[in-house]
Amino acid sequence: MKKILLLCDGDNFPSGATRFIKNMREKEPLYVKGLFINPVDVLEMIPVGFIPVSGPYQKLKEEEKLLVEKSREKFIEAFETAGIKYEIHPHIGEWNRELFIKESRFADLVVISEELFCANSIETQPNYFMIEALRASESPVVVVPEKFKCIEHLAFAYDGGKESMHAIKQFVYLFPDLTELPSDFVHIKNEAADEIPERALLGEYTFSHFEAQYTSKLHFDPKKYLTSWLGTKKNVFLVSGSFSRSAVSNTFKKSFADHVIAEHSCPIFIAHFS
Repeated sequence: MKKILLLCDGDNFPSGATRFIKNMREKEPLYVKGLFINPVDVLEMIPVGFIPVSGPYQKLKEEEKLLVEKSREKFIEAFETAGIKYEIHPHIGEWNRELFIKESRFADLVVISEELFCANSIETQPNYFMIEALRASESPVVVVPEKFKCIEHLAFAYDGGKESMHAIKQFVYLFPDLTELPSDFVHIKNEAADEIPERALLGEYTFSHFEAQYTSKLHFDPKKYLTSWLGTKKNVFLVSGSFSRSAVSNTFKKSFADHVIAEHSCPIFIAHFS
């Protein structure tokens, strides 16, 4: 049995993420814990001098609490119907970064909606709040589009470094049944050379764990063309090494993971090394 932490906000109940979890349940028993936050209160995460007008702000907070309750009811219905063990965290209200860090530390996997997470505050994804959650999480995270269907193909972004290998190992641990699917291990770099870092060692590992693996080098800028390449694969699941832990880095330099999330093209698995 694995423990899943489902992160939700307001009435933006993540249907795609819920289908993803139900898909996992077909392979093994799961325990799902729901952590719900108030999307008005998450504005407190923004590092600026935001001082709301007391009266209207309090009214909005009360309205948002009612929306959170509706979302919690959907959560209960979804997992009771599916026969999945669940729990709802008693915390209701503002984003609490330290609480999320602690809860993620004691989970096998965090699941977030690719489109809906805090979308009422900032629609463009990954928004500030998603970036904060991805940076803070102490377990792997799957960001799932609302249009999620079944998974038929795996794609691993590999650069030869410890982050990408850590992500591959975490994926094997969490999704052993998916290793039967066709799997592309791709080293993406906009250069003419065909070399792939430690290709022989990578082959030894993938041969040991994946039934239909293929390693290749793609000669393009992943920030510009990776989503197009992923679009040629049916119902693909992308595995990435890490999402920058620096807020400054994410502000000034977008990674290919940002672009995949922004396009809502496929679920993406992100695992930090430390």
